[in-house]
Amino acid sequence: MIIAFSVTPLGAGADVGRAVAEAVRIVRASGLPNRTDAMFTTIEGEWDEVMAVVKDATDAILAVAPRCSLVLKADIRPGVTDAMSAKVETIERYLAEN
Repeated sequence: MIIAFSVTPLGAGADVGRAVAEAVRIVRASGLPNRTDAMFTTIEGEWDEVMAVVKDATDAILAVAPRCSLVLKADIRPGVTDAMSAKVETIERYLAEN
């Protein structure tokens, strides 16, 4: 499965970058394929391992803020691996046709 998620501290002031960086640090330490952009972190793996990382990232936010906003989008496709790269490669291939 692929999960794109965002965690945001609420009630801890306007500067959320340090807390979000700690959440991303947890994702990167997981060893699962992942990618972070300006809005979401995407992670790929089996359900239980991916959801455990999302929980740990959320807990990192809650360690420094009284509330955490979690936005999550999942693509659940059993048996498929490397979908994070394959999906982008498919789009790039179609774009190159014209």
